[in-house]
Amino acid sequence: MKEKIVILDFGSQYTQLIARRIRELNIYSEILPYNQVPALDPSIKAIILSGSPFSVTDPQALQVDLDQFIGQVPVLGICYGAQYIAQQYGGKVERSEKREYGKANLGAFDASESFLTGLSNGSQVWMSHGDTITAIPPGFKLLAGTESIDVAAFRSDNGHFEQPVFCIQFHPEVTHSLEGKQLLKNFVMDIAGCTGDWTPASFVEDTVESLRAQIGEEKVLMALSGGVDSTVGASLLHRAVGKNLFCFFVDNGLLRKDEFEQVLTSYEGMGLNIKGIDARHRFWDALKGVTDPEQKRKIIGRLFIEVFEEESAKYEDIQWLGQGTIYPDVIESVSVHGPSVTIKSHHNVGGLPEKLKLKIVEPLRMLFKDEVRRVGAELQIPTNILKRHPFPGPGLGIRILGDITPDKVALLQEADAIFINNLKKYDLYDKVWQAGTVLLPVQSVGVMGDERTYEQTVALRAVNSLDGMTAEWSRLPHDFLATVSSEIINNVKGINRVVYDISTKPPATIEWE
Repeated sequence: MKEKIVILDFGSQYTQLIARRIRELNIYSEILPYNQVPALDPSIKAIILSGSPFSVTDPQALQVDLDQFIGQVPVLGICYGAQYIAQQYGGKVERSEKREYGKANLGAFDASESFLTGLSNGSQVWMSHGDTITAIPPGFKLLAGTESIDVAAFRSDNGHFEQPVFCIQFHPEVTHSLEGKQLLKNFVMDIAGCTGDWTPASFVEDTVESLRAQIGEEKVLMALSGGVDSTVGASLLHRAVGKNLFCFFVDNGLLRKDEFEQVLTSYEGMGLNIKGIDARHRFWDALKGVTDPEQKRKIIGRLFIEVFEEESAKYEDIQWLGQGTIYPDVIESVSVHGPSVTIKSHHNVGGLPEKLKLKIVEPLRMLFKDEVRRVGAELQIPTNILKRHPFPGPGLGIRILGDITPDKVALLQEADAIFINNLKKYDLYDKVWQAGTVLLPVQSVGVMGDERTYEQTVALRAVNSLDGMTAEWSRLPHDFLATVSSEIINNVKGINRVVYDISTKPPATIEWE
């Protein structure tokens, strides 16, 4: 990587947003746990210290040796980062009488200061802290305050350190700080000297070159899902190693209607060396009578590994396992002493590397989801794949509540196809982040013609989200929902009731199981 900004994560809920805002400026940024400071090299243009749910006044507060980098590269401390720097260099930090949370306005400041260039007087910022810096350290100067706190921004005096240190007691990365992106731009471009040349085209070029150097003439095996991540990852590997990439697409009997054939056709059109595996009955047999959601997931995951193992044994001299891992997976798999987000296991790996004794290659491990799509567009991946909604690994297995049978799968596939096809027909598909249909273990009374019916109920689910961590239910037009409901009930024998899920995440989840 030619140049990058390193973000040390002290556990703020906003840390990922800092990285995203900087990447929006076409500058590569990388999040590392606060206690994993990298060895400095010319590629590291600056270091940012994130906020934290901890207090610097707490004896158990997260600590880092600032001498590892202060004075060697420009540094920006945000909230906890600012308070920690202030405390370590002789300033004063105290618990606030009340938690300072919400909108505030920057008071009079010197607009000639390059860090504040382009900010308007009274610029709205977002506060979220329980400590307050009541005195800045010797060798630093005050840049701005707000109506509620005297110290909102300060910096090291020229010459105090060889490289400048900036500190702010607000969050420029959130949209509530209306000119926060300008502030970050001032820091990374004007002060740190980044050029902003990290683009999808440059990523593709650099990644393909790196993959060729990493893999050489060895062979790569990769399971594809038809989704964005695995497809973009496979396309990058294909550019790097060509015919030495071998791909599988497994039909686990829990895909959407006609998805197996459609995805295989798309991949073959892209020139990928792919083999389709029909394992429907194997999965259905293993899931028979199982109703517990977690048990379903484990069975589906175990069977996938078994199928993959059996197929991979048919190939000789495979050295690598390709994965569609993306950056949130990586971040959430690294513990930062409890902060940031709930830690989860590295779900893409699934135990395969250990079982198959393969090395892992993850071309997308440093990209966010929206960045994966931009890279995919650069690679000219078909729109039907590039804009495809996220689809859970267990597929319809966690959208059929209760036990799974082939008949239930077929019923749900038909209803789901009507929902998704109508979203596309009425130009709503791209306005929704994820949509799907859920088959409920509920039967209800209905009337069709002069006959009384007692049939199944389905729930339609559509949400809007940036990354799946939080989600709002999509405000689909009532007339549209009426059309979908009518079409499902009239055309899918066995369903006589359709409901729409209007739950947000949290407290609900996107999937029902």
